[in-house]
Amino acid sequence: MRKRTLGRTNLSVSELGLGTWGLSGEAYGAVPEAERGQLIERARMLGITLFETADCYAKGKMEEKLGELLGNDAEAFIVTKWGTDRSNNVARKRFDADYLRQACDQSLERLKRTKITVGLLHNPSVKTIERREATETLAALKAEGKLEAWGVSAGDDQVARSAIEAGAEVISLGYNVFRQKPLDASLADIKQNETGVLAHSVLNYGQLCGVWSPYRVFRAPDHRAERWTPDELKRRIRQLDAVRPLVSGEITSLRSAVLRFVLNNEHVGCTILGPRNGMQLDQLVREAGQAPPYLPEPKLVALKNRLEDLGIAT
Repeated sequence: MRKRTLGRTNLSVSELGLGTWGLSGEAYGAVPEAERGQLIERARMLGITLFETADCYAKGKMEEKLGELLGNDAEAFIVTKWGTDRSNNVARKRFDADYLRQACDQSLERLKRTKITVGLLHNPSVKTIERREATETLAALKAEGKLEAWGVSAGDDQVARSAIEAGAEVISLGYNVFRQKPLDASLADIKQNETGVLAHSVLNYGQLCGVWSPYRVFRAPDHRAERWTPDELKRRIRQLDAVRPLVSGEITSLRSAVLRFVLNNEHVGCTILGPRNGMQLDQLVREAGQAPPYLPEPKLVALKNRLEDLGIAT
């Protein structure tokens, strides 16, 4: 497993990380408790050192599981997120100082750690960033020794740029072959400030793997049941034709191609994967490639041209 430096934090992390939303049982349906533990242990065995979670995933149970298995592992880095209050029946966003401090202390307890590697604000608005209360609270938590670094999980480039301006050391952005704009639009600020980048949604919740029928139907509690209309899903699946020419030689699947696309970006410090079982994790690690260049430059140029020809805004 190759490692990359996460911006100016100087943290050396595995270039592939394990995200835990899918394991929580809230995203795609129930996951057996034993499967959760086995997958986390499998990830460590394969050399993954960065684990991404949030205090709201399964109401803290994913943090508890990571604490149980990795709490004493000095080589495992934990990234967690705060700002989604699920203490009542209806989740709500909260970024006030009192709430963030309490959330941090609870995460430290669940993770069985005295210091969290990276604490992120969980999808705040630009206004939340601009008010500075939330960012200054995380900066204070770092100064107090509770965080190695702090940052923001950003829903778009406006939030990302505001976060970087406010001093965020790390940003987490959705980034994939069809969603390039948030990172590209933030790139000048990222480079100038040496901001670490975590890339999530790299397979677009499975859509980019290229294995779905255009008539695929998702049912609750799978979050994809509400993410796309039937027509939107058909359109997205048709658009994969622009990516299929990447599959050749050692790139044996569409899944491999789109994963390598993200890894090929040198500004991405860690690519967050979301497998739900060991077989999926093994496939992703095997197909990620061993070293750059993960995709040949001529193929990337041709891909860009095909996307533009199809009018696909990335």
